[in-house]
Amino acid sequence: MKKIIYQFASAPRVTKQALLVFLDVLAFPVILWLCYVIRLFNLGAEVIPGISHGVILVTLFSVMSLLLTGVYHFIVRTFDEVFIVKLAIAVCCMMMVLYGLNAFSHAYVPMSIPFMFGFMMFAWVWCSRAFIRFIVKATLHTHVGCKRVAIYGAGDAGQQIAAALHRSDDHTPVFFIDDQTSLHDQIVGGLKVYSRDKALRHLKKHKIDEILLALPSVGRTRKSEIIQQLESARVKVTELPGLTQLVDGDIQVADIREVDIIDLLGRDPVPPISHLLAKNIQNKIVMVTGAGGSIGSELCRQIIKNHPKMLILYELTEFALYDVEKELRLTATCEIIPILGTVQDQQKLERIIEQYHVQTVYHAAAYKHVPLVECNPIAGLKNNSIGTANSLNAAVKKGVETFVLISTDKAVRPTNVMGASKRMAELYCQAVAETKPKTQISIVRFGNVLGSSGSVVPLFRQQIAKGGPITVTHPDVTRYFMTIPEASQLVIQAGALGSGGDVFLLDMGEPVRIQDLARQMITLSGLKVREPNTIEGDIEIAYSGLRPGEKLYEELLIDQENTGYTEHTRILRSFEKHYPLQEIQSVFSRINQMTAVADDVDWALSQLEHYVDGYKRSGEVRVN
Repeated sequence: MKKIIYQFASAPRVTKQALLVFLDVLAFPVILWLCYVIRLFNLGAEVIPGISHGVILVTLFSVMSLLLTGVYHFIVRTFDEVFIVKLAIAVCCMMMVLYGLNAFSHAYVPMSIPFMFGFMMFAWVWCSRAFIRFIVKATLHTHVGCKRVAIYGAGDAGQQIAAALHRSDDHTPVFFIDDQTSLHDQIVGGLKVYSRDKALRHLKKHKIDEILLALPSVGRTRKSEIIQQLESARVKVTELPGLTQLVDGDIQVADIREVDIIDLLGRDPVPPISHLLAKNIQNKIVMVTGAGGSIGSELCRQIIKNHPKMLILYELTEFALYDVEKELRLTATCEIIPILGTVQDQQKLERIIEQYHVQTVYHAAAYKHVPLVECNPIAGLKNNSIGTANSLNAAVKKGVETFVLISTDKAVRPTNVMGASKRMAELYCQAVAETKPKTQISIVRFGNVLGSSGSVVPLFRQQIAKGGPITVTHPDVTRYFMTIPEASQLVIQAGALGSGGDVFLLDMGEPVRIQDLARQMITLSGLKVREPNTIEGDIEIAYSGLRPGEKLYEELLIDQENTGYTEHTRILRSFEKHYPLQEIQSVFSRINQMTAVADDVDWALSQLEHYVDGYKRSGEVRVN
């Protein structure tokens, strides 16, 4: 028997349809006979007297009605509400045929027969398919190895994904979880609905492997709260994508994805102010330095959405430039110019700006990995500080309208060369702005962006996939976090708010303890943290010690008092001290001529200690 079922399950679709037609051809004459037996209370009743071959005719019409309405397109594993509607239409057509035979032929068809036949035809088709479905699933899919899923959200999305999971070979929906009190202990789509607290008590009993969030319209803040409430369950949490990705309403098992920690740490975004987004971009020629980096590439994506006349991608790394250009060309409506070049080449920058008549420059090119710059201080200063000076000099000389420097919270009271080099870049921009050039100069300072090449999130994912341990530098280390799209949109808007030499700060929300981030990522994977000196748990968190130049806490402000609000609720303006341009230029001139010998490094670091508030060289700086 099992062999026959295996053959049926693996047969071509046409063969399965032919088998269903054959079963119906056998069943419909019996159904019609039963209708007459019940109606006339006579086992020997003649079926459709008055016309010859009436049974064959009715059977043929019944099969044709099912074919024409597409009922046979629904193999037993996929019938649903649409199947019911199509079957109902086919049944109605057959009832009309029987009434027609009675009215326009000599056939004897009592008035109750069409109704009885329609009811029994519907019941046969539905029940036969359900029975075959049950037998096939019981034989082939005993749910051994299937993921048992609890669905959080009994709304439309939850019901759609439950129906999809019922048809899946790999997942089995067990029950719903919902916060709506009126649904508790009710049956929705064949599954019971539990409150969150009750569901958590039933997870072990029902051997739940995964909790699926079917809440596509819920905000990040609420989603984060739900995840925290589910942490004690030690069950993997997955989700459906947001509403914008489910616009067609056709939810499938393939739509299930891992819960992105980025969605949880990022806040609910504030809608951008449209005129600020468009001011320096729409119908303008825009250049992005460091266009292949995490921030640079996202800036390019946001710029493309605001319809520039031309976008120039200026990037040092060949593959990064190729990659971002290829992606942008898929959606761009403007001309895209890829330029391989370094920001340490001012002449080339001037030539590019002049050749293409650039109006707006977003300067995102920088070395940003703290330990690497700590090991290569002169290279870091030349790229981050001198590179910024070269880019700004070229922009001012060639009459660029707007120049925006992308800075970092590590520039505030830095303990590392990377942060100090970015603060020196800020000081140069402020000094040039004091000379009142035609170019509007702005500086935008913000913290870590989630998912960037320097973010801990991709590293933690890799470490969890390998079974751990997750490496955290210190139990108390905290950082500000923001999603790359939100940061890029705010950078563009901040640049439009500038009046000259402004330092803008992006509201990063509350700082996050990296240890807590690691623990949450482990929990989302359905695993447990292995605490020190225990053998229980799955993933250990190992503390490696602060890296060279790393701080426990990051800051966004040098002077807490000199801060003002702007038109945008998440953009602040800071008023900070600066130095005369000639003084900064003399320092930059000497750094630009340096080689990485001990005396040069010592002098450069002494200048950083003088000009950058809070900077003290660490013993980890090397002569490389």
